[in-house]
Amino acid sequence: MKTLRIHEFGNPSLAVLEDLPPAEPGPGQVSLRIEAAGVNPLDLKMLAGHMQQVFPVSLPYALGTDLAGVVLHVGPGVARFKAGDRVVGRLEPTAGGAFAQAAVVPEQALSLMPTDMSFEQAAALPTAAGTAWLALSGAGKLRAGQRVLIHAAAGGVGSFAVQFARQAGAHVIATASARNLGLAKELGAHEAIDYQRQDFAALLSDVDLVLDTVGGDTLERSWRVLSPRGAVVSTVDFAVAPRGLQHGSFVFFKNDAAALDKILDAFKAKQLQIVLDTIHPLEDARAALEQVAGGHARGKVIVRASH
Repeated sequence: MKTLRIHEFGNPSLAVLEDLPPAEPGPGQVSLRIEAAGVNPLDLKMLAGHMQQVFPVSLPYALGTDLAGVVLHVGPGVARFKAGDRVVGRLEPTAGGAFAQAAVVPEQALSLMPTDMSFEQAAALPTAAGTAWLALSGAGKLRAGQRVLIHAAAGGVGSFAVQFARQAGAHVIATASARNLGLAKELGAHEAIDYQRQDFAALLSDVDLVLDTVGGDTLERSWRVLSPRGAVVSTVDFAVAPRGLQHGSFVFFKNDAAALDKILDAFKAKQLQIVLDTIHPLEDARAALEQVAGGHARGKVIVRASH
């Protein structure tokens, strides 16, 4: 089977597609034919070696965490799935291996796909939608009626966060580029700010919750718009911390099949729009990584495996 691996840490040009023998599922594991994989900023951090303290890996390392595919075989003790099932899930970053034609995945890391969901749509969900869900309902403690500011609202995490916040009854304010203001409104934002031409910090006040997926100056200016007891939740800055009565926390997604099932239920109920940018063939997976590294993807970038 073909798998995208690195033999040294660095940039996407170091990723190479290699032929490896497929693994057999052990107890509690499922082997999958991978149809699609989602590309996340985490993949670039793993590739660069920046996550070694959090997710230590040895080289060579197979890239990718989010995948969707078809069950080929089940290992001893697996009761939830059978051969032929369409599933979606997430590999632990320490394992990797989603940018490939096949993988072995723990049963508890998988969920059944809705019948009307494509593999590309499914592969977009685990990390991005899961992070948005955790940031808002977990760390952010979002409640109906609150004012929520979501940065990079057209990105992977942001596009889901806008929808979850609107469905939770919040007043949603989004920042996006001019070309994506319409998309932010379509996803549910009550207000959309062009971050390239408008200073959100000069326009807003009394925001209860800020979801920061950008960091740097954007994160620093976000503190200015908070209500006295507001909160900033960042997905990029490990060092974010409370300031007086204002809360600050870093959120990093961990596998949560229960949350993924709720997200899939939202799709089944026609309450979730999945925004896809570009679908790259596995043979061109490096281009997918480079696109995400550019930082201006509209929704999710996907790698599609061929068989």
